[in-house]
Amino acid sequence: MRPPTPTRPHPSRGPSRRQIAAALVAAPWVWRSARAQPTPARRLTPAQTEGPFYPVALPTDRDHDLLHNGPLSYAQGTPAWVSGELTDPEGHPVAGAQVEIWQCDQQGHYHHPGDGGRADPAFQGFGRVSVGADGRWAFRTIRPAPYSGRTPHVHVKVRLGRHELLTTQLYVAGDPGNARDFLWRGLDEPGRAALTQPWVPSADGLRAHYALVVQA
Repeated sequence: MRPPTPTRPHPSRGPSRRQIAAALVAAPWVWRSARAQPTPARRLTPAQTEGPFYPVALPTDRDHDLLHNGPLSYAQGTPAWVSGELTDPEGHPVAGAQVEIWQCDQQGHYHHPGDGGRADPAFQGFGRVSVGADGRWAFRTIRPAPYSGRTPHVHVKVRLGRHELLTTQLYVAGDPGNARDFLWRGLDEPGRAALTQPWVPSADGLRAHYALVVQA
Protein backbone atom coordinates (compact mmCIF):
# COMPACT_ATOMS: atom_id res chain seq x y z
CA MET A 1 0.00 0.00 0.00
CA ARG A 2 1.51 3.32 -1.07
CA PRO A 3 1.83 6.09 1.51
CA PRO A 4 -0.29 9.12 0.82
CA THR A 5 1.39 11.77 -1.32
CA PRO A 6 2.24 14.79 0.85
CA THR A 7 0.41 17.94 -0.08
CA ARG A 8 2.48 21.05 -0.76
CA PRO A 9 1.49 24.17 1.12
CA HIS A 10 -0.19 26.70 -1.09
CA PRO A 11 2.20 29.63 -1.60
CA SER A 12 0.92 32.91 -0.16
CA ARG A 13 -0.24 35.24 -2.85
CA GLY A 14 1.51 38.63 -3.24
CA PRO A 15 -0.23 41.81 -4.32
CA SER A 16 -1.96 41.64 -7.66
CA ARG A 17 -0.95 43.74 -10.62
CA ARG A 18 -4.07 45.84 -10.08
CA GLN A 19 -3.08 46.52 -6.44
CA ILE A 20 0.47 47.46 -7.44
CA ALA A 21 -0.80 49.83 -10.11
CA ALA A 22 -3.19 51.47 -7.64
CA ALA A 23 -0.37 51.95 -5.13
CA LEU A 24 1.85 53.59 -7.74
CA VAL A 25 -0.95 55.97 -8.70
CA ALA A 26 -1.59 56.91 -5.05
CA ALA A 27 2.09 57.38 -4.09
CA PRO A 28 2.55 60.84 -5.61
CA TRP A 29 -0.64 62.05 -3.93
CA VAL A 30 0.59 60.83 -0.53
CA TRP A 31 3.95 62.52 -1.11
CA ARG A 32 2.32 65.78 -2.15
CA SER A 33 -0.02 65.62 0.83
CA ALA A 34 2.93 65.23 3.22
CA ARG A 35 4.68 68.19 1.64
CA ALA A 36 1.54 70.30 1.89
CA GLN A 37 1.42 70.07 5.69
CA PRO A 38 1.94 73.62 7.06
CA THR A 39 5.08 74.33 9.08
CA PRO A 40 4.23 75.39 12.63
CA ALA A 41 4.57 79.16 13.03
CA ARG A 42 7.52 80.37 15.08
CA ARG A 43 6.82 82.25 18.29
CA LEU A 44 7.33 86.01 18.05
CA THR A 45 10.29 87.31 20.03
CA PRO A 46 8.91 89.02 23.14
CA ALA A 47 9.19 92.80 23.31
CA GLN A 48 10.73 94.61 26.26
CA THR A 49 11.09 98.23 27.28
CA GLU A 50 13.46 100.48 25.35
CA GLY A 51 14.77 101.90 28.61
CA PRO A 52 15.99 105.43 29.20
CA PHE A 53 19.28 105.29 27.31
CA TYR A 54 18.54 105.00 23.58
CA PRO A 55 20.94 107.56 22.05
CA VAL A 56 19.61 111.09 21.81
CA ALA A 57 21.96 111.67 18.89
CA LEU A 58 23.37 108.72 16.96
CA PRO A 59 27.16 108.53 16.86
CA THR A 60 28.96 109.40 13.65
CA ASP A 61 30.50 105.94 13.74
CA ARG A 62 27.57 103.54 14.04
CA ASP A 63 28.70 100.44 12.15
CA HIS A 64 28.78 96.83 13.39
CA ASP A 65 32.03 97.23 15.39
CA LEU A 66 31.41 98.78 18.80
CA LEU A 67 35.04 98.24 19.83
CA HIS A 68 36.20 101.05 17.55
CA ASN A 69 34.74 104.54 17.72
CA GLY A 70 36.33 106.48 14.88
CA PRO A 71 40.11 106.34 15.48
CA LEU A 72 39.70 105.14 19.10
CA SER A 73 39.91 101.49 20.17
CA TYR A 74 38.21 100.08 23.25
CA ALA A 75 40.26 97.60 25.28
CA GLN A 76 38.10 96.97 28.37
CA GLY A 77 35.73 94.07 28.96
CA THR A 78 35.63 90.76 27.10
CA PRO A 79 35.38 91.07 23.30
CA ALA A 80 32.46 89.19 21.79
CA TRP A 81 30.44 88.61 18.65
CA VAL A 82 26.67 88.78 19.07
CA SER A 83 24.78 87.55 16.02
CA GLY A 84 21.61 85.87 14.84
CA GLU A 85 18.90 85.56 12.22
CA LEU A 86 15.85 87.74 11.67
CA THR A 87 12.80 85.90 10.30
CA ASP A 88 9.02 86.13 10.21
CA PRO A 89 6.86 83.47 11.94
CA GLU A 90 6.95 81.28 8.81
CA GLY A 91 10.76 81.26 8.85
CA HIS A 92 11.31 83.64 5.92
CA PRO A 93 14.27 86.03 6.31
CA VAL A 94 13.26 89.66 6.76
CA ALA A 95 15.78 90.98 4.24
CA GLY A 96 16.36 94.72 4.18
CA ALA A 97 15.44 95.27 7.82
CA GLN A 98 17.82 97.10 10.13
CA VAL A 99 18.99 95.74 13.48
CA GLU A 100 20.31 98.18 16.09
CA ILE A 101 22.02 97.40 19.38
CA TRP A 102 23.13 99.68 22.21
CA GLN A 103 24.66 98.90 25.58
CA CYS A 104 26.73 100.34 28.42
CA ASP A 105 30.52 100.21 28.57
CA GLN A 106 32.40 97.96 30.98
CA GLN A 107 31.92 100.50 33.79
CA GLY A 108 28.13 100.52 33.31
CA HIS A 109 27.79 103.86 31.51
CA TYR A 110 25.81 104.76 28.37
CA HIS A 111 26.45 107.44 25.77
CA HIS A 112 23.45 109.43 26.93
CA PRO A 113 22.97 112.79 28.70
CA GLY A 114 20.87 111.02 31.34
CA ASP A 115 23.93 108.99 32.36
CA GLY A 116 26.04 112.06 32.98
CA GLY A 117 28.31 111.80 29.95
CA ARG A 118 30.56 109.33 31.76
CA ALA A 119 30.77 106.66 29.03
CA ASP A 120 34.21 105.84 27.65
CA PRO A 121 34.56 107.71 24.33
CA ALA A 122 36.46 104.76 22.84
CA PHE A 123 33.40 102.51 23.17
CA GLN A 124 31.01 103.12 20.30
CA GLY A 125 28.07 101.95 22.42
CA PHE A 126 25.62 101.79 19.48
CA GLY A 127 25.61 99.95 16.15
CA ARG A 128 23.32 99.40 13.19
CA VAL A 129 23.45 96.79 10.43
CA SER A 130 21.23 95.84 7.50
CA VAL A 131 19.87 92.31 7.28
CA GLY A 132 20.91 90.40 4.18
CA ALA A 133 18.96 87.98 2.01
CA ASP A 134 19.79 85.14 4.42
CA GLY A 135 18.38 87.04 7.40
CA ARG A 136 21.69 87.17 9.27
CA TRP A 137 23.05 90.03 11.37
CA ALA A 138 26.17 90.39 13.56
CA PHE A 139 27.96 92.90 15.81
CA ARG A 140 31.41 93.05 17.38
CA THR A 141 31.09 94.27 20.97
CA ILE A 142 31.80 93.21 24.58
CA ARG A 143 30.03 90.83 26.90
CA PRO A 144 27.41 93.11 28.48
CA ALA A 145 28.31 94.47 31.89
CA PRO A 146 26.00 94.85 34.89
CA TYR A 147 25.15 98.14 36.56
CA SER A 148 23.11 99.09 39.60
CA GLY A 149 19.73 97.35 39.50
CA ARG A 150 20.21 95.53 36.17
CA THR A 151 21.65 92.23 35.03
CA PRO A 152 23.95 92.31 31.96
CA HIS A 153 21.93 92.91 28.78
CA VAL A 154 22.12 94.26 25.25
CA HIS A 155 19.30 96.43 23.90
CA VAL A 156 17.98 95.57 20.43
CA LYS A 157 15.67 97.40 18.05
CA VAL A 158 14.47 96.14 14.63
CA ARG A 159 13.11 98.44 11.93
CA LEU A 160 11.81 97.83 8.42
CA GLY A 161 11.53 101.10 6.56
CA ARG A 162 9.57 103.46 8.81
CA HIS A 163 8.07 100.63 10.83
CA GLU A 164 9.50 99.57 14.17
CA LEU A 165 9.06 95.80 14.39
CA LEU A 166 10.66 94.98 17.74
CA THR A 167 12.37 96.48 20.76
CA THR A 168 13.74 94.05 23.31
CA GLN A 169 16.78 93.04 25.39
CA LEU A 170 19.23 90.13 25.15
CA TYR A 171 20.54 88.34 28.23
CA VAL A 172 23.49 86.11 29.16
CA ALA A 173 22.57 82.54 30.11
CA GLY A 174 23.73 81.56 33.58
CA ASP A 175 24.48 85.09 34.77
CA PRO A 176 23.71 85.27 38.51
CA GLY A 177 22.06 88.67 38.08
CA ASN A 178 19.23 87.32 35.92
CA ALA A 179 17.13 85.96 38.76
CA ARG A 180 17.29 89.35 40.53
CA ASP A 181 16.42 91.39 37.44
CA PHE A 182 12.80 92.60 37.36
CA LEU A 183 12.57 92.58 33.55
CA TRP A 184 14.09 89.12 33.15
CA ARG A 185 11.83 87.72 35.90
CA GLY A 186 8.80 89.15 34.09
CA LEU A 187 9.38 86.90 31.07
CA ASP A 188 7.62 83.55 30.77
CA GLU A 189 9.74 80.45 30.20
CA PRO A 190 9.58 80.56 26.36
CA GLY A 191 10.43 84.26 26.49
CA ARG A 192 13.44 83.64 28.70
CA ALA A 193 14.61 80.88 26.38
CA ALA A 194 14.34 83.18 23.36
CA LEU A 195 16.18 86.13 24.92
CA THR A 196 18.73 84.31 27.09
CA GLN A 197 21.60 82.55 25.33
CA PRO A 198 25.07 81.33 26.31
CA TRP A 199 28.09 83.50 25.51
CA VAL A 200 30.63 80.81 24.71
CA PRO A 201 34.42 81.10 24.33
CA SER A 202 35.84 81.23 20.80
CA ALA A 203 39.17 82.03 19.20
CA ASP A 204 38.44 85.78 19.25
CA GLY A 205 36.63 86.23 22.56
CA LEU A 206 33.02 85.12 23.11
CA ARG A 207 30.14 84.34 20.78
CA ALA A 208 26.39 84.50 21.35
CA HIS A 209 23.61 83.73 18.90
CA TYR A 210 19.97 84.86 19.00
CA ALA A 211 17.08 84.07 16.64
CA LEU A 212 14.71 87.04 16.36
CA VAL A 213 11.20 86.48 15.02
CA VAL A 214 9.07 89.47 14.02
CA GLN A 215 5.80 90.12 12.25
CA ALA A 216 7.02 91.87 9.11
